[in-house]
Amino acid sequence: MKVGIIMGSKSDLPVMRDAADILLSLGVEFEITVVSAHRTPERMFQYAKTASERGIGVIIAGAGGAAHLPGMVASITHLPVIGVPIKSSNSIDGWDSILSILQMPNGIPVATVALNAAKNAGILAAQILALSNCDLTQRLKTYKEDLKLKVEESAREMELSFNSK
Repeated sequence: MKVGIIMGSKSDLPVMRDAADILLSLGVEFEITVVSAHRTPERMFQYAKTASERGIGVIIAGAGGAAHLPGMVASITHLPVIGVPIKSSNSIDGWDSILSILQMPNGIPVATVALNAAKNAGILAAQILALSNCDLTQRLKTYKEDLKLKVEESAREMELSFNSK
């Protein structure tokens, strides 16, 4: 299984690249493209309807402004969709994107991460795929252990710096 990463426009790539980067580091296959809910609705329908046939198990959809892409894709596919609200140039501090993705009607869930948090969307997608992939589960455990070790190292460095005076 792989992850589908889609975004409303190419200008979202600087944010959505974080999802691709973490998936690469975890050894998770993905595809990435632009699919606009408003400018290319037929492309969006086709992408969502055929995602499973292409081996996609989870879709990460990033969108700014009105941010309809994640919810519209979720309404078309049975796959889990993770929405990434993006603070875009025409956004209201990102709140329009957050609320558009977060406030989905019952029956059409979209898992929503924080504003511009595509890295967390990538990690969540990997965790979903890891439910049926023992190797990926181990890579995620290693990733989390590395996070813990970095924090412990930071704590030791700070304690040595301040407590030795």
